[in-house]
Order: sequence, then structure tokens, then C-alpha cells
Amino acid sequence: MATINRRRLDDTERATTMRGRTVNKNELADSVAMVASLKKSEAETAVDAMFDAIAAALKKGDEVRIAGFGTFHVSERAATEGRNPRTGEKMMIAASKQPKFRAGKGLKDTVNAAPAPLAAGD
Repeated sequence: MATINRRRLDDTERATTMRGRTVNKNELADSVAMVASLKKSEAETAVDAMFDAIAAALKKGDEVRIAGFGTFHVSERAATEGRNPRTGEKMMIAASKQPKFRAGKGLKDTVNAAPAPLAAGD
């Protein structure tokens, strides 16, 4: 009878196993550089400019819609009463604005699409 190794996954392994790997901004810029045939520095500038433009629009209260990808918008969170976890003392939590993202149909379809089958010999 074969034995099964049942060791526990640490948080990093669990995240990778369940959700895939995390791509950081440098890796995103590398991908943009490769796909758009740009120098890495040009791609980094483009990625930074896109993030800055989205952040500036949200700060003004605008909504950013990217067809086939999704919508960035700002949600208002009202002030609420909370409790200090250490002392149990009541305290007011200030009102705030929260940036949100709503995925579009094209992005959802891409994420949910079945993976392409491997060609013979791969």
C-alpha cells in the first residue's frame, strides 16, 4: 500500500497552489515590453503613467472604464463607530473613499476560459 505525504502547505505555497502566482509591477513591465516591442525602461514608464492616470482620475471622483477589461471607481464609506481591540473603548472610524474595481465581461471570459490544450511533444 502506497503512503501519501500529507504535509501542510505554508501560506506562500497555498496561495500559489490555489490562485496562481503573483505578478509584480516589474514583471508586468517586462511583459508589456516584450508584447509591445519596447525597451524595458519605456514599458516601465508606460505602466507607471497608466497607474498614475487611473489614480488621478479616481482622485477627481471620475470613473475609469476600459472596454473589455473593467471599471475603476470610488466608493464612499460612511463614518462608523468601532471599538479599540485592546481596550474595548468605543471610537469613531472616519469616513473614507475606497477605490474599487469591477471586472468587465471580456476579462471575466478570459479568466474563465478553458486552457488551450498542449500540442503533441510539449
